[in-house]
Amino acid sequence: MSKIAYDPVKDKFARIVKNSRKLRRLFYFLLDLFFLRSWHVRRIIKEKGESFEQKGSWKLLDAGSGFAQYDRFLLKTFQHVVIDSVDVKTDYLEDNQNYFRDEINQKRISFYEADLLNFSQKEMFDFVICIDVLEHIEEDTLVIKNLSQCLKPDGIFLMHSPSHYSEEDADEDDTFVGEHARTGYSKADIEKKLMEADLLPIKTHYTYGKWGRRGWILSVKWPMIAFTKIGLFAVIPLMFYYPVVMPFCLIMNYADLFTKNRKGNGIYAVARKI
Repeated sequence: MSKIAYDPVKDKFARIVKNSRKLRRLFYFLLDLFFLRSWHVRRIIKEKGESFEQKGSWKLLDAGSGFAQYDRFLLKTFQHVVIDSVDVKTDYLEDNQNYFRDEINQKRISFYEADLLNFSQKEMFDFVICIDVLEHIEEDTLVIKNLSQCLKPDGIFLMHSPSHYSEEDADEDDTFVGEHARTGYSKADIEKKLMEADLLPIKTHYTYGKWGRRGWILSVKWPMIAFTKIGLFAVIPLMFYYPVVMPFCLIMNYADLFTKNRKGNGIYAVARKI
């Protein structure tokens, strides 16, 4: 089984879009289109963020922001949100600071380096999101507790990660993605860790279920394996591949969004600070 090495591929795309706002906007569009987790996460952010928006100014922490695609969505969706966006990758942070310079000047968002294992800002935030981060960290329970402490009472915590069912794609390997510290979480596992951190689970849900997983295999897994093996030369065959398969992938993603999956390769959890 070939493992996906996401980080090297992401770094290549980051270098390509670095100096072009148009390319970066296209990149954001493609991330939101191809990655089903973004469909789920944006829907939850919009739903939960509305109650904070109605009260005026509110603060959100993006813990492990990467390319800051969710920050862009938040700033476009909500007028009153103020975002702290943190990551350990300084090159990504510098690129984000360049792209969001107007919003930074308006005091709507700030980017800074932070290690979530040592992160501490007690009761500073109304909403914390941690998207596809915890699976990379061995001491995940410590990170969850640190993020919980950052939330105000009744604040909302949202995480997304691969689930334990993703081991079905790993075969003999422990995890299909090379950079992961664990395969993923079950509902019972993540709910237990949330409650230990004074976070009351509101909803846990498997993503990438029957339809979403099929769409992911066609639109992400096989192309990413190609990028891992032959680099950017994979773009040439994919130019002919995607127009054929993408309409079916979008339909399958949409079906996953409204299906109560009994199992799935991803999982999200929404919790409230006790």
